Amino acid sequence: MEALDWLKAGGTAAAAVKSADKLTVFLDAPGASVGASEAAGFALGMLLRAYSFDQYKTKKKDDDDKDGNGAKGKAVKVTIVTAEAAAAKKAFAESDAIAGGVNLARELVNLPPNVLGPVEFADKAKELEKLGVEVEILTETEMTKLGMGALLGVAQGSVRPPRLAVMQWKGGKSGEQPIAFIGKGVVFDTGGISIKPGAGMEDMKGDMGGAAAVIGLMHALAARKAKANVIGILGLVENMPDGNAQRPGDIVTSMSGQTIEIINTDAEGRLVLADALYYCNDRFKPRFMINLATLTGAIVVALGNIHAGLFSNDDALAAELAGVGEVTGEKLWRMPLGKEYDKLIDSRFADMKNSGGRQAGSITAAQFLKRYVGETPWAHLDIAATALNSPSSEINQSWGSGFGVRLLDELVRAHYEG
Repeated sequence: MEALDWLKAGGTAAAAVKSADKLTVFLDAPGASVGASEAAGFALGMLLRAYSFDQYKTKKKDDDDKDGNGAKGKAVKVTIVTAEAAAAKKAFAESDAIAGGVNLARELVNLPPNVLGPVEFADKAKELEKLGVEVEILTETEMTKLGMGALLGVAQGSVRPPRLAVMQWKGGKSGEQPIAFIGKGVVFDTGGISIKPGAGMEDMKGDMGGAAAVIGLMHALAARKAKANVIGILGLVENMPDGNAQRPGDIVTSMSGQTIEIINTDAEGRLVLADALYYCNDRFKPRFMINLATLTGAIVVALGNIHAGLFSNDDALAAELAGVGEVTGEKLWRMPLGKEYDKLIDSRFADMKNSGGRQAGSITAAQFLKRYVGETPWAHLDIAATALNSPSSEINQSWGSGFGVRLLDELVRAHYEG
């Protein structure tokens, strides 16, 4: 069995537990023992399947209801028996850290938008200091001084102020060049003046799925004491149609100095990421940057909810990401970039426009981001269909899936730990 098979087996076992108070699972078969990593993977699958988001339900439901929220009954004490018990217990400590990161990401995506605003999300990032993560929170005043006109333009229609959370995990060698992950954190997206249709708008509480994945990753890396230097940055805003909101036709100046004509205020995530990417690259000079974002409906049309879209300016980084996606089951499909697509976002009035129209929508969004990364190796993961409302599976029954946490943890583990 592959590692993913053990993960799924653990999830299946957790689903089979109904009314028991205690459960003992014997993994070894006569003449064949299970390795420590396989046992830990099985336990991780159980932890992921056991996650529920039912804190706002006054009447609890058990795990076999089909409403997709992952609600369950009482806790079950589980004992896993294997011949390599000591090694498995050590391996499980890392699995527990990963589960904590995935479930944190799920929790944030599931929370209602009246509870989780930019300030509250930033507070969640500050809580990682308990694990040894260094956290700075930039306010609107500090971002204004830095010239983050693209990010601030999105936020100006909301009474809730924006934040930029900067997280540093220094688990590698002193002075070693860090790797960086950047998340789009639009805590609620009405579309702004280019307002979205009302049907399904409630799902836009999940438009911070990229930021949720990054904070979940930082939790996992810190909790398992990863031997790497890692930067995590969250661009946190709310996009609202207030009288002060930016308009189609406005021109804003990003931190890079490049100007952007606003064509569609609902193409806001790329504006947030533009300043966050440039800030990260300018300040930290990372080995590479990977951003995650629920960025475009176009990627949903192209790939459905089976794969996330992968865009990159670096073949080696793209290959590493695709490879770990196969290991974790969080699959990626590489999409094209090119000068011909880049021309679609040229503007008559500014350096670029924030939307190239319907054709190749996910590609032109990636081309927009590419203008803010310079020569640094970079990848953009468009997780619009995989971070929320994705199909239920052996290891996930939650609306918010936590997509990206295990993927990127495996990337760090397999390729970037000393």
